[in-house]
Amino acid sequence: MAHGKNTKDDEKIVFVGDSRVRKGHGFISPPDYTAYPGKSEAFIPNFLLKEWMVGVVVLVGILVLTISEPAPLGFPANPNATFIPIPDWYFLFLYQYLKLPYASGDYIVLGTMGVTGVAFGALLLAPFLDTGPERRFYRRPIASSLMFLSLASIVYLTNSAWTDYKEEMAATGQVPEDVQREEKAAENRAKGLPTTSAVQTKDIAIVDKDDPAMALFKQATCVSCHAVDLKGAAGPSLRGVGDKHDKEAILGIIKNGQGNMPPMLETAMAQGLSEADVDSLAGWLAKQKSEQ
Repeated sequence: MAHGKNTKDDEKIVFVGDSRVRKGHGFISPPDYTAYPGKSEAFIPNFLLKEWMVGVVVLVGILVLTISEPAPLGFPANPNATFIPIPDWYFLFLYQYLKLPYASGDYIVLGTMGVTGVAFGALLLAPFLDTGPERRFYRRPIASSLMFLSLASIVYLTNSAWTDYKEEMAATGQVPEDVQREEKAAENRAKGLPTTSAVQTKDIAIVDKDDPAMALFKQATCVSCHAVDLKGAAGPSLRGVGDKHDKEAILGIIKNGQGNMPPMLETAMAQGLSEADVDSLAGWLAKQKSEQ
């Protein structure tokens, strides 16, 4: 204007968009907050995917353990044994808690429903009560204090339950039955005796396995019910059958049947056996005894 020139008319005006506003292109991927301490990240899909991956690793680990190590089977229960009942180790703290004065007796409802209801209710409300962005445990005094208090209580109650159990066993002069059986097994092992009181079934051998009657046994289709090794399939085992029946009794069973077994004489003869063959077969079966 100082030179008499109208700069207002010559000035070129350019309208620029606001660079702070992003142009929408459909779904916008949520930002990754991992580089910002104390921040969070999108639950779907970032956090959910990480939790799923951790869960898969834990599940595979548990499956490997269950496959590689069979489930331990304890001793059979003895209803006549005098013992002090105690739960498994992971329930010991609850077992000891229910023995406290204000959780049993006249206060059983308070101990079972009141205290546990408050505890589980607080656990359910935790996500709604603790909504701060901070995730460091030392920056969350209330939640961290409750967690450490719960862990300390579980450890203390578990140790108290086991200590009280051992003291009660010592006071009554009792030895746990599993300890008695282990000591007895160790003593028998040292003497070369059986280490279990379970009934040991002796495998009865086939008598005269090379007898021609064995071929008759297969030809008469007896193997369909009693198996080739005479241990039984659909029918009972014939090993040691001579201890129960003599030749005449076995002939009677073949001719007349017994229980669910129908008469088999006609079936055997239809397979090409003669009466002499059936008689020989019955005699061979009568020789199947356990003591030979």
